[in-house]
Amino acid sequence: MKFKLSNFLVLPLLGASCVYAADNIPPNTSPVHKGSIERAETKQATALLDRAVDFLQENGPENSFGVFSNRQGPFVSNEYYVFVVGLDGIMYASGGASNSLIGSNVLNLSDASGINIIRDMLDIAKTSESGAIEYHWLNSVDNRIENTTTQFRKVGKYLVCVGYYIHRASLEEATVMLHRAVAFLKKSGGKTAFAAFNDPASGFVIKDEYVFAIGLDDGKYRASGAAPYLTGTDVRELTDAAGKPIFKKMIELAKQNDGGTIDYVWRNPATNAIENKHTLIQRVGDVLLGVGYYTKD
Repeated sequence: MKFKLSNFLVLPLLGASCVYAADNIPPNTSPVHKGSIERAETKQATALLDRAVDFLQENGPENSFGVFSNRQGPFVSNEYYVFVVGLDGIMYASGGASNSLIGSNVLNLSDASGINIIRDMLDIAKTSESGAIEYHWLNSVDNRIENTTTQFRKVGKYLVCVGYYIHRASLEEATVMLHRAVAFLKKSGGKTAFAAFNDPASGFVIKDEYVFAIGLDDGKYRASGAAPYLTGTDVRELTDAAGKPIFKKMIELAKQNDGGTIDYVWRNPATNAIENKHTLIQRVGDVLLGVGYYTKD
């Protein structure tokens, strides 16, 4: 299916976006108990960008752009692909849906939230050799508009770019996972269930969505899918990024009502940013299970 420039100018608005220079990305300053983890999406995108930059520098534009644009080539891997934009605003290569824009001036390319994708990258490139931009884009693998981060580096008169998609769990998805976790704990018992909740390959850790379990009497993690090494940690005195004693509130809510929802601010393990989090909790015997979802606003 071919895409025209106009197709990309009407992408549904899914929320606020931002741009930033790589040198200005805040360091991971949150305490380790925030549960932040480095995600495979960022690693894979960075590795592909490294390879593409090296390839362009070694082989030159004429021998590189065709390789980057080959949908069956070495620089396309599922939803990950390389695209190249010149400082003149021309699309020179793309292994993704924007392949149809090769040779076109894409200075006015934007998503429906008003983020002018190419102009913003070029503005960053005026003062930085590398950077990144967030916006919303069509993921051709699942045919969904998703939160997208594109990293880029300047190589001569070109920007070499690789993007990756950040899935955000919804209230519905968090609810389904919590119900699955409760049923699994009741069926399999604590030892088996807690090990599964800590296992990233178990199906209870999906991008920014994960299960955690806390003892109601001792306040200790039985499991935490985002940070399994916290198992055994007493969380009752820990607070969120705004100083709110969220775990005490969760334990109180579980004891009084068997479950409910707690709102707070927490580091999203998929974006590595502090965001609003809404966690659904459910009591199962002497523990509470929690699954949350994040919103940027």
